[in-house]
Parts: sequence; structure tokens; C-alpha cells
Amino acid sequence: MTPTRRSHRLTATVFLVAAALLLSACGVTRGGEGEANRRLSMYIPNSPGGGYDLTGRAAARVLEDAELSGRFEVTNVIGAGGTVAMQRLLNEEGVDDLVMSMGLGVVGATYTNDSKARVSQATPIARLIEDQEALIVPKDSPFQTVQDLVDAWKADPSSVTIGGGSSPGGPDFLFPMQLAKTVGIDPKQVKYIVYDGGGPLTSALLGKKIDVGASGPSEFEGQLEDGSLRVLAVSGEERLETVDAPTLKESGIDMTFVNWRGILAPPGISDESRERLVAMFTAMHETKGWQDAIKRNGWIDSFATGEEFETFLLEQDKRVETTLKELGLA
Repeated sequence: MTPTRRSHRLTATVFLVAAALLLSACGVTRGGEGEANRRLSMYIPNSPGGGYDLTGRAAARVLEDAELSGRFEVTNVIGAGGTVAMQRLLNEEGVDDLVMSMGLGVVGATYTNDSKARVSQATPIARLIEDQEALIVPKDSPFQTVQDLVDAWKADPSSVTIGGGSSPGGPDFLFPMQLAKTVGIDPKQVKYIVYDGGGPLTSALLGKKIDVGASGPSEFEGQLEDGSLRVLAVSGEERLETVDAPTLKESGIDMTFVNWRGILAPPGISDESRERLVAMFTAMHETKGWQDAIKRNGWIDSFATGEEFETFLLEQDKRVETTLKELGLA
């Protein structure tokens, strides 16, 4: 897209946000002094430093900087892999100044934690990005390549401990399970330890409490830069510009795996409120600030709203449920 066309598109989208704000002026709010300055809230369903935290805070910062919203109050709601945050969001029925960052992990956590909360019960706003998974090891790990890891893993599955920043059902869990199955290891033999987000997972890797971490590489940017951690491989179709590591396919493993993240709102909000939120995140997607965040974090732009995102959520819900039932976890 040329700069002129992007400028025209951004101008039109910002106008749409302004119109949506006027339409929703009589909606349910807890804020106060008018739509232009009203405060918004965002739930993050894991600890600081995790993937949802990085994505949600990046979005909130861009929305504030571009003056597309009032200030965001961001709250990390920790517990049960995102299930606690999901239930809290559903409890806020009709509240139109609240959103939650979420993704594949929250979908799975609601099943493995035997929760009645489902993402399909919330109001879908936007899918923002996709993110590759990575196999991450300490700098002095004996695994220099993915093949080193696979050889040791196949020889004795119990000798390799893998940690992830999501609970069973989340992307950091599903990725090594699928990888194990691809290389001929029974997924039920995989030693997997749950850490509540990227921060605790980083500490476990640096403290050598686990052999391998499975997570999005953007969560380890500082440690990868200083060399204390390194990546054996990434899980997408193509290499990431921000990570010096091959894909699994380049490493001889015929597999790809992609995580995703998006935004939900509580159930029961008005059509006008939903349209306002969709317009707000659509305008955010067009900003240079958001495009820079995508590039900086090595994310893949997969923006979708409306019926497309709603259908995608239902498909993801069914796919995760099927996979977890095969593992005896749902």
C-alpha cells in the first residue's frame, strides 16, 4: 500500500472511530467525563512479561499515543491459565469500557480447568496477530540443534523437561505435544511444566530448572540479545527477521505451528458499543505505531474483526477441544 493510500485509509478509519464514539455516548460506562476522555480497562490473563501481556500493553500504548482512546487501566488477572480472567470478563456483562487480551491458550485452559466459561460467550472484537513458537535453551545447553534435542528426547523421553508459559491446552503446551507426535514420541510421555507467563519461564530457563522452553521468542528478547538464551528453531513457515534460527522444516521436521492473540469484550454490550470497540482497534491496526510493534516483536499481522473473527473463534474452540480429548485432558 502506498503512503498516500495508507494515509487516506487511516483518516477514514479515525473518522469511523469518532462516529462510533458519538453513537455509543449513551452506553453503559463506569468512566465519566465524556467518551473522548473516558478511561478504559483491559484484563491481561497472565503475569507481566507473558505473550498476552506484551500484546495487550502494546495495543493499549498505541491506542493512547494515537489518541484513539482514553487512558487504559491494565490489570494482570492471574490464575488457571487465563480461566480466572475469562470468568471475570463474562461476569462483567453489559460493561462497555472493558476488554481482555486473549488467545489460543485461554481457549484450551477453559477445557483443562473444567470451566464453564467459554470464549464463545464473550463479545469478539478483533484478532490482532499470530506468533510463532520457539524452542529455547540456556546458552550452555548441550543441545546445539533441534536434532540434538530430538535424539536425546527419543532415546529417553523422561530425560528432557520442557517448560511453557501456558497451561495444558495453551500454545506452549500444544506445540511440544504436536512436535513429540511428529518425531515419533508418545505425547503422554512428554515432561511438561507449567509456568505462569514469560517471566517465570525465563527464570526457569536461566536457573536450569528445565531443559527447553516452548514459547513465543518475543518474550525473551533481552536474554536472546545478551546471549544468555538461544533459539534452536521456530515453528512457522518462514524464518523470523528478529531471530537467528531455522524453522523446524529447515531442520528436517515436517511441522508448522502458529499461535494467535486477540481482543474480547464482555457479553451483553450493545451493538453500538461493539462497533465502537471494533472501529477503535481497526484504527489502531492502521497506525505506524502498531505496525512498528508488529515488526519489533516478530509478530505476524493477522487482523480480523466481525464475522470472520467470530467464526475463527468457534473453529479454534472445536479444534482445541478435539486435541485435548485425544490426550485425555478434556
